[in-house]
Amino acid sequence: MIIIKTNTEIEYMRKAGKLTGETLLMLEEKVKPGVTTEDLDKLAEDYIRKHGGIPSFKGYGGFPASICTSINNEVIHGIPSKKRHLQEGDIISIDCGAILNGWQGDAARTFPVGKVSEEAQKLISVTKESFFKGAEKAVVGNRLTDISNAVQTYAESFGYSLVRDYVGHGIGKEMHEDPEVPNYGRPGRGPKLVNGMVIAVEPMVNVGKYQVVTQDNGWTVVTEDGSLAAHYENTIAILDGGSEILTLC
Repeated sequence: MIIIKTNTEIEYMRKAGKLTGETLLMLEEKVKPGVTTEDLDKLAEDYIRKHGGIPSFKGYGGFPASICTSINNEVIHGIPSKKRHLQEGDIISIDCGAILNGWQGDAARTFPVGKVSEEAQKLISVTKESFFKGAEKAVVGNRLTDISNAVQTYAESFGYSLVRDYVGHGIGKEMHEDPEVPNYGRPGRGPKLVNGMVIAVEPMVNVGKYQVVTQDNGWTVVTEDGSLAAHYENTIAILDGGSEILTLC
């Protein structure tokens, strides 16, 4: 069931989204060679709690950290570790969620670590832009897969592939609500977008094939062919006056 939010509820979600987006902006400045993913996790948790929030991911389904830190061929759900030092030329996808006053924000970014290859930088840029191509279709009256198709069409025009085993989602008081929001598919399908829907759109783009596998830790999802992957996500409120990206600061 898709839960439609009131104007008051969306205002609460704006605040949660702002905290989530600001946390990622703070982390972007800290992403440097030599930093551990555990360092980033601690910074994120401290920042969220200092501003009155609760890290959404910590303990969610048993996840042991406050953010997901996925490096190079890791797509999503990378677990922060004191043994994992960022290296010059890496790319790191950081997925972050914050709960504020009972409402959720969810967003992800992929950052370069120092100087990266042209291929890596292009992947980061295309993944980000594919989100915005999808967001252009996140308007009242469209169908859900109009978003999906816009994401897919843009990313695939560069020869990249879209992960299919994991998708975006509705969001509200719960991190994952209906509907699922795929990053691929034919347009004109799925539920009609209406005022008060709030969804997380999150392209997961691979340089190689779309197939992924989960590592033995039960969490970290990697590209099956070992190719680079990037992730970009924001929470979007569908509104009559024009949709709003709640986690973009």
